[in-house]
Amino acid sequence: MRTEPALLHELLHHTAERLPDRTAISAEGLTLDHAGLAAAARRAAARISDLGVRPGDRVVISAPSSVLLTALVYACSEAGAVFSLLHEQVGGPQFAHILDDCRPTLVISDRPEHRAAAESRALRATGCDDLAAHAFDDSAPPPPAPAGRDRLSVDPVCLIYTSGTTALPKAVVSTHGQVLFAARAIQQVLGYRADDIVHSPLPLSFDYGLYQLFLGALSGAAVHLGRPAETGPALLTRLRESGATVLPAVPSVSGALARLLRRAGTGLPNLRLLTNTGAAMPEETLGALRAACPRLKVQLMYGLTECKRATVMPADGDLARPGSSGLPLPGTDVYVTDDEGRRLPPGAVGEITVRGPHVMAGYWRRPELTAEKYVRDEGLFPRLRTGDYGWLDEDGYLYVTGRRDDLYKAGGFRVGAAEVEAAARRVTGVQSAAVLPPHGERPALLFVTGDVEERQVLEGLREQIEEFKIPPRCLVLERLPLTGNGKVDRKALTAHAEEARDARH
Repeated sequence: MRTEPALLHELLHHTAERLPDRTAISAEGLTLDHAGLAAAARRAAARISDLGVRPGDRVVISAPSSVLLTALVYACSEAGAVFSLLHEQVGGPQFAHILDDCRPTLVISDRPEHRAAAESRALRATGCDDLAAHAFDDSAPPPPAPAGRDRLSVDPVCLIYTSGTTALPKAVVSTHGQVLFAARAIQQVLGYRADDIVHSPLPLSFDYGLYQLFLGALSGAAVHLGRPAETGPALLTRLRESGATVLPAVPSVSGALARLLRRAGTGLPNLRLLTNTGAAMPEETLGALRAACPRLKVQLMYGLTECKRATVMPADGDLARPGSSGLPLPGTDVYVTDDEGRRLPPGAVGEITVRGPHVMAGYWRRPELTAEKYVRDEGLFPRLRTGDYGWLDEDGYLYVTGRRDDLYKAGGFRVGAAEVEAAARRVTGVQSAAVLPPHGERPALLFVTGDVEERQVLEGLREQIEEFKIPPRCLVLERLPLTGNGKVDRKALTAHAEEARDARH
């Protein structure tokens, strides 16, 4: 009797044995079934080992989402390596910092500046074509598993680099066991099906996008990799072409899809499930999507890289509990604490804290930061201080009020940027909104898109929220700048704020 997969690549091979001929992954005209993906991963693992990678070594990969990149994720696990996927646009000082921070044995990238940066540090570098030539060589049978020490579920398998608004990237360390627990718990709640087609427009460097691969392997669903942060007119066409039944989305993608469906006057009859994380989903967007897609169920989620996912709403639970991000994942604990780390009762606002097997191992080479965020005082699992604030209702549903960085004082009162953004979106004519909290002498600044003027927005806000919460200025943009993950780019908004300040003086 086969044991439950304990290592990431075992998950793929387990699915390949159960459903060898079912489509696993497709992108840019290339499709592999589960057996073909498992074979490609094993060939790529052999090539990685030939290039000098040994168990415990790090492999940095910078490439667009693709079938090859999917195979490389499992190949690194097969070889015992720790992979780190970087968005293809990461470069310059950030890329150099990552190389110096994790000291990879191998860098895989087609960008000449990436390979030059690696070679200047005496690190081996190769291109995607080299790996593809081996991974997709069907003339050669897949080699046996690479030789090496026995690996355990507590061994690291992934470094996910994240950054704040100004700091250099830091890496969250994920072990095999933590990744697999998180994926299984999420799958238990979301219930992807073997006949599902998951259309993911999210880059694999974004953990939300990466975990679509693992959910597909657990369920047997086919995962179609779209273009990262799809928000243009082609999104609707691609969803129809792929026959998507599941769409993991962020608000920018969902908002674009709602607008496209309104213009087209038709829906997506196959789409049965939409998930959301990364930021609050506007209620008007959900209403438009539900109206256009009669089968659609929505599951809103809350999480962060350090624990992957913390809470998930039951299907369409937002209709009964608007504003909630759901219940804790099975086998985990989510609660709020005061400044001294003491649990608070239902209804009290405090820092959201997460505990369970999905809380990742800590930050790579950041012992002080790890000790600050991961508190080990409650038995086997550490508790993660998320830096987000919120409250729980009597039934344990979480309501997120904002990040610590998004909470600020105005007139002596605490204001949450998320609350102001939600109010702005309710103003007639506003399509999207983002708030920059105060910094130095600059007060809070509101950015919106839509067919509106600054005066209209500020007057409309007076009907929605208290006067002291309304930012003194509003800037109307053609579109909000987005990161590669589809989230609002706060650095770009800060640059807009500086340009607006200079223009006024």
